[in-house]
Amino acid sequence: MATNTLSAAFRKIDVDQYNEDNYREDEVADSQSPPAAPDENEITQLLNQGNSLEALKVVLRNAPLTSKNPQVKESALNLTMKVLMSFKSSQVDEAVNSLDVEMIDTLMKYIYKGFEFPSEKRCGQLLLWHEKVYSVGGVGSIVRVLTDHKRA
Repeated sequence: MATNTLSAAFRKIDVDQYNEDNYREDEVADSQSPPAAPDENEITQLLNQGNSLEALKVVLRNAPLTSKNPQVKESALNLTMKVLMSFKSSQVDEAVNSLDVEMIDTLMKYIYKGFEFPSEKRCGQLLLWHEKVYSVGGVGSIVRVLTDHKRA
């Protein structure tokens, strides 16, 4: 005759975990170390030596994109803005051309985040950076930044 349909023993997958009310963003495992933030002393030392390009690379490599701590993110943003403002307009092209795709995307994230806190000098400089990064990264860089859930 008919089998018992009230039994849930036939279920191999827990479909309730995919319910919209139970959805959570991907979380970083506790066993991993927290994301590193750029070292302010190292960046300041590089800027004092006139090595802005290396300071930019260090800041972008150590960006705390997966951090949940707003103070760490704000500190990294301020440090990145300090590095970006240290460049002369004629040096921006060379700096952007020396970055790889991942660093360009991270830089674009910081540029957009910098636009959230406008100041007279900062906005003009960020527009210059945006133009140069866009010329190298193209529309793909902007799309990747706007769709990525890891924010600067």
